[in-house]
Amino acid sequence: MGLFTFIIPFALIYWAEQFVPSGLAAVLFAVYPFFITLFSYYLIRSETSGIAKLIGIVFGFAGILVIFYNDLSRDISSYLLGMGGIVLGGILQACIAVLIKKYGQHLNPLTMNLVPMIIAGVSLFILGFFLEDSTSLNFNTEAVLSIIYLALFGSIVTFTSYFWLLKRVNIILLSLTSFITPIVALILGWLVYNEHLTSNHFWGSVMVLAGLLWANLGGILRLKNKRIIKTV
Repeated sequence: MGLFTFIIPFALIYWAEQFVPSGLAAVLFAVYPFFITLFSYYLIRSETSGIAKLIGIVFGFAGILVIFYNDLSRDISSYLLGMGGIVLGGILQACIAVLIKKYGQHLNPLTMNLVPMIIAGVSLFILGFFLEDSTSLNFNTEAVLSIIYLALFGSIVTFTSYFWLLKRVNIILLSLTSFITPIVALILGWLVYNEHLTSNHFWGSVMVLAGLLWANLGGILRLKNKRIIKTV
């Protein structure tokens, strides 16, 4: 997990985002649910995808394409190496998530993060010390607070919650949360930075949410039937 969930994928993604537009990066990382489905098919047959989940994944991915359509219309020939890095990062994380789902049920979610994150933190610090330009570093109040925020909410809370859910929720449905991140980013950009929202953003978000609803339709109907049976 230290190597293939944190070190390599995040190093690849953050390195690639120096060159790849953020919208295109979001679209590329949205391959994550597809590879979760693919690896689950071979490693965890009990995590059945089903036609509803597949339709939901495709519809959600189409929504991401609509949201970031303008970024896709650029000349991407100069981004190919960075694009490959982002896709590879998504594939590695998908593979490890499926392996954890199959073999890591006995592990505590906090333990699953503590050791790998320590390994990743130390390793990336050492790599950054030798490979990055430290002369431009500025540890002001904003920088320190942002690191604390990312450590607490972007790492500890997020990944502990994710691995807690991983033990209890269908991994394919859980992987669809990667479609929600770009929508949240759009809303925050609109609220905080007064960024302009276009019709592409609106209809793409509608498609993503519709895909998520369709993918979860079977579970919603089963829950509804259980409640009806209990009422009767």
